[in-house]
Amino acid sequence: MKAKIKALIAFRALFITLLLGSSFLFKIEYLGSPHPRLISYFIIAAYLMTIIYSLLINRVKNLLLFGYIQLILDVIAEISLIFITGGIESWFSFTLILTVLSSSIVLNKRAGYIMASLSSIFYGILLDLQFYKILPIAYEGAMEGKQFLFNIFTHIIALYVTAWLAGYLSYSLEKTAEKLEEKDSSLKDLEVFNAEVIESLPSGLFTTDTNGSVLIFNHAAELITGIKKEAVTGNAIKTVFPFLSFPLEGGRYEKILSANTDSEKIIGLNIAVLRDRKGNKTGFIGIFQDLTQKKQLESEIKNKEKWAAIGELSANIAHEIRNPLASLRGSIEMLKEGKLPEKHKEKLMDIALSEMERLNNTISDFLTYSSPKPLDIRLVDLHSILDGTLELLKNAEHKSGISIKKEFEGELLIHADPEKMRQVFWNLGVNAFEAMEDSGVLTVSTKNNSKNATISFSDTGSGIAQSNINKIFYPFFTTKVIGTGLGLSIAYRIIEEHNGRLVVASAPGIKTTFEIILMR
Repeated sequence: MKAKIKALIAFRALFITLLLGSSFLFKIEYLGSPHPRLISYFIIAAYLMTIIYSLLINRVKNLLLFGYIQLILDVIAEISLIFITGGIESWFSFTLILTVLSSSIVLNKRAGYIMASLSSIFYGILLDLQFYKILPIAYEGAMEGKQFLFNIFTHIIALYVTAWLAGYLSYSLEKTAEKLEEKDSSLKDLEVFNAEVIESLPSGLFTTDTNGSVLIFNHAAELITGIKKEAVTGNAIKTVFPFLSFPLEGGRYEKILSANTDSEKIIGLNIAVLRDRKGNKTGFIGIFQDLTQKKQLESEIKNKEKWAAIGELSANIAHEIRNPLASLRGSIEMLKEGKLPEKHKEKLMDIALSEMERLNNTISDFLTYSSPKPLDIRLVDLHSILDGTLELLKNAEHKSGISIKKEFEGELLIHADPEKMRQVFWNLGVNAFEAMEDSGVLTVSTKNNSKNATISFSDTGSGIAQSNINKIFYPFFTTKVIGTGLGLSIAYRIIEEHNGRLVVASAPGIKTTFEIILMR
């Protein structure tokens, strides 16, 4: 309210100055008034009133009443100006409209109607007094009463229409201003909330513009990097993370940070592109964590798992070696006594040779698993390798009740070690034949696309119990009476060497499927 009243006082002073200045500019003798001296008095009085208003503005407590007094005095001053400049012929009847506008804008809608009513009454009284020659205001020509009446009517209409329009616009502006203030308050609250959320994040967060200059650097980022926000903001993000290069690229980084901290830290950093609502690129956002402690714990867990695995492996090796050694020892001790018939001696010799072969196979398989040969990668046709392996498998296993079904898709050329892939196919095929015992179907299928090649071995055997599904690739794990438990482990190891995956799905009593996925 105070700001609006100050604007009203300033506008009044400007208008009076322009009024006075225009009379000199256009060389009009005091605006054609029959009482030029009164015009001078009017201007002086108006300036004095403006000065008084300016002095009182900071002392008045009831600003609404102060505004009403000013506007009422303005109406009286304007009626006086109309009186001394010719009444019905005055150029300044429009000033009443200015006052109505000012009252609606400065005070309220009601004030506009009050000033319109007051102006209409005073203006009508002035013209009536002029028409009946009660006031000494001359006018040119012979005007009739209806001309005076029409002039009064048009001014009243104009004043009330102005009050209505100004009040409507003023009310709309006030409502709009209130809504804007509410939204501004909400935006400020949201901004504070966002700032609090960003500062409370346990992960480090930064944002940059498209040039890589830091805009936001939260408290967690300061703690992790050891750099204060003030030292980073506005500078290139590379000063914090030297391993980043511009232009920035979205993705995951795990790097060692040592330049700004007392000790080396392993940083896990994710960078993404920031976009506005239209999808335009506006910068980058990075979220990072100190992974040092996590990596240390992972390393400790891996060491514990490694030693546990070594212990379990050692126990399995001992078990696999002790069994044939026990049989060998028993056979040799009985042969040493020399009291057995010849027939029993031959049988014991066969057992000894068989156990020696078993022992040799166990050691050979273990060496294959633990000390793999370097890969001999070349472009090979896996369908050709599969055909040869399956044919050899069918002839070697001698199980007439088992059939092999091939579902090959197109041509399957891929870079791999042919001998090792042949070993994988052989191990999976033998495993399937053993699972189906005397009857069943082994389905070998392939799928090929631009990203990977998939080879599936699906049998209709007894399946794998869910309790064992996560153990079948462990060395020496087997549920068979005969076997080292290294076949699937060797296959898994070879596929890993080819950067592929070997997965299994089994429905006990229905089927088991081993799936090899090789990336191109």
